[in-house]
Amino acid sequence: METLSYLLPLFEPATLGAIALGTLGGLIIGALPGLTATMGVALLIPLTFGMSPVMGLNMLIGIYIGGIYGGCVSAILLRTPGTPSSAATVLDGYPMALRGEAGKALGLATIASTLGGLFAAVVLATLAPQLAGIALKFGAAEYFALAFFGLTIIASLSGDILKGVIAGMLGILISCVGADPITGMLRYTFGVSGFASGFAFTPALIGLFALSEVFTQLERLGAGDGAQVQKVGGRWPAWADLRESRGALVRGSIIGTLIGIVPGTGSGTASWIAYNEARRASKTPEKFGTGHAPGICATESANNAVCAAALIPLLALGVPGDVVTAVLMGGLMIQGLAPGPMLFQTNPDVVVGIFGGTFLATIFMFLFGMALIPVFSRILMIPRHILAVAIIVFCFIGAYAINLNPVDLYTMVGFGVLGWGMHKFGFSQAALCIALILGPMLESNLRRGLLQAGDDLVTFLSGPIALLFLGLSLLSLLWPWIAARRAAGKPSSPHQNG
Repeated sequence: METLSYLLPLFEPATLGAIALGTLGGLIIGALPGLTATMGVALLIPLTFGMSPVMGLNMLIGIYIGGIYGGCVSAILLRTPGTPSSAATVLDGYPMALRGEAGKALGLATIASTLGGLFAAVVLATLAPQLAGIALKFGAAEYFALAFFGLTIIASLSGDILKGVIAGMLGILISCVGADPITGMLRYTFGVSGFASGFAFTPALIGLFALSEVFTQLERLGAGDGAQVQKVGGRWPAWADLRESRGALVRGSIIGTLIGIVPGTGSGTASWIAYNEARRASKTPEKFGTGHAPGICATESANNAVCAAALIPLLALGVPGDVVTAVLMGGLMIQGLAPGPMLFQTNPDVVVGIFGGTFLATIFMFLFGMALIPVFSRILMIPRHILAVAIIVFCFIGAYAINLNPVDLYTMVGFGVLGWGMHKFGFSQAALCIALILGPMLESNLRRGLLQAGDDLVTFLSGPIALLFLGLSLLSLLWPWIAARRAAGKPSSPHQNG
């Protein structure tokens, strides 16, 4: 009964309105390339100062949840990831939109995001203190092994493994630009002070996927290929699509929750790992990347599951699960609350209110998402040449607005040219993206861990969690070869039997 009384303030009109407004605002922010959920939460924290803790914190959580989901809108419609977490959604969402099923792609993304978010919210509400303890077991070795496992995805995602490895190695090399994570010495900056902290990730991502696609479209228009999408389809996917995506939904929700619990990883890592696992478990892996429903469901269920799961270490340990929850910690402190184990004892009403608010924000995300699909889908009806100019404008505004740094514009254009060339010659942009995300985590934790272990690699990687991830990495590397052998053996078996 006491828990129920803590939930009642959530249903006051002002609180419901704040959560709904935050979720809608986050959705719009996430859908605009370059404007991330982190930026939205950071900008609106001052507005919560005069609110009650439950109202203010849940409005920020609504922005977070809506922002991560909103990234899929531009990823599917424009091949422009609104947020880094939606980069993997491009692989199947955009091809589905090109064949006239943009409404269905957005519907699948909305349903998957909702189910992933609700799953993680249940875990948050029931197992937060227990699961947060797992995060304490992650040290340098475990983070290194996790990053290494993520990088092995490159072998599975690339149709041409050699080109995929080349793209991945290029991504790792690019991620080394900037200050050394241990000594602080500058590397590969060529005297440009703007690159001292490395390439800004979001402008690089906008260039790699969005600007490169504009270059490709302009090239096609110049060649006389002006094909235009004439329909967007209905917003509700067929039961067959949902049935086919069941495994990807469950797997993505679990992976997103587990990744979200581990501080410092984030939704970008979760979405790529979930996509790879869905592809590996599929009986038709060749359909991934062509507009396949399980590909969308895997990535969107995973990146939205991270939202609620990342609150677990924040509330139970006082350790942010990702960048957005690090900003959310500021919102807690503004309210005079100290995140950590004592929060459950001193302010149970706030903790339960956050649990309930996470559910409500996820429901609002579903309602707004499904209602706005017809509006969003009309973007595809705009003539290609006008749309290309609009995307270029949004790309430049989004890349510059993050840090107000002109160097970010050069970064975006450079990665745009690189992405266009990679697409033209069959190199995997996804492989480069994964390496850019995980390269810094891999390097910094490897070097830090070896320093702690006295340069003894065996001692460094002797923990059970690290060994588990290394075992999964070995399986991931060998899986393309195993799958090829199995596929080669199937058609020949009747002849062998004869």
